[in-house]
Amino acid sequence: MPPTAHIPIHAIKGRGAATRLAHRFSKDERDAFDDGWGTLEENAAEADELEPLATEVRFEDVKSAMNENDSPDIYFDRSINPYRGCEHGCIYCFARPTHSYLNLSPGLDFETKLIAKRNLVEVLRRELGRKSYRPSHIAIGTATDCYQPIERELRITRSLIELLSEVNHPFGLVTKSSAIERDLDLIAPAAARGLAAVYVTVTTLDGELARKLEPRAAAPHRRLRTIRTLAEAGVPVGVSVAPQIPFVTEDMEQVLEAAWEAGARSAFYTMIRLPWEVAPLFKQWLALHYPQRADRIMARIHDVRGGKDYDADFATRMKGTGLWADLLRQRFEKATARIGFNRERIALDLSAFRPPGDPGQGSLF
Repeated sequence: MPPTAHIPIHAIKGRGAATRLAHRFSKDERDAFDDGWGTLEENAAEADELEPLATEVRFEDVKSAMNENDSPDIYFDRSINPYRGCEHGCIYCFARPTHSYLNLSPGLDFETKLIAKRNLVEVLRRELGRKSYRPSHIAIGTATDCYQPIERELRITRSLIELLSEVNHPFGLVTKSSAIERDLDLIAPAAARGLAAVYVTVTTLDGELARKLEPRAAAPHRRLRTIRTLAEAGVPVGVSVAPQIPFVTEDMEQVLEAAWEAGARSAFYTMIRLPWEVAPLFKQWLALHYPQRADRIMARIHDVRGGKDYDADFATRMKGTGLWADLLRQRFEKATARIGFNRERIALDLSAFRPPGDPGQGSLF
């Protein structure tokens, strides 16, 4: 396996992770060390001259399109993710460990070696056409962003929306990208029929912080403009103020107010989740960007996770437990109640679904 590559902060150039962290299935892990001959300094100088890391796209053929969900803390039953890995490079992304199953690093590989599911629409058409299929809310882009930059050329997400619109199947889109506006010609008509909703993630209004947390995602002010564009087109829009990171994202109330002003009418949040390799990656990120408060931030995360980096218990994994988690919940509930969020639930129409190829009437034979 390739060695773990340490890259200085000024050489990352738009990436979230600083290393190709070895994944949990690796048989060995390599690291640099000072051999007394100035090797580390020479390697650092060479890293300074590195070109920005290029994005590599690979393709795979999938056997199934939809992931079924039975987790009690998630509101949707099925999800579709057109891509594995995400070029946005969000350091906190809970999906990073999935790259380990591909023998790739959850660090830099997750945001530079992307996998596109090229036959996804054909497989979904087949699944929707099964006699046993019953419609349920499908959430698109719940693990990795369905509108990350490669969607511009591959258009897999757009093809999914075309199919779901064709069969009148309800769907929700989750993104932090303004690229969703390119598909407004499909999303707005579907929303008018009660079939579509969009949830835009706005983690913070601080542009400098966002560039560190989510280096290749749209800037916060651009996401607010996307919310406004969608809302003005009649699309039900929600805002995700997630994840909340103690002593890092401290403007939740301001985000909610700005999202409401832009047109969002539902809101939710989650506490930062650090499963598997996300924990060491996030600690590296803290050491690079916030070395003076890194210990304080991790101490608060441990407070809401029972003394650990992460607790996967379904009852607590989204919000955490303890005093700090309760204070954050109270802040969110008071802010959303004061502003007006979540007074009406976004409900999509399940009754209009017609399987692919259904002419609208029974066969005579």
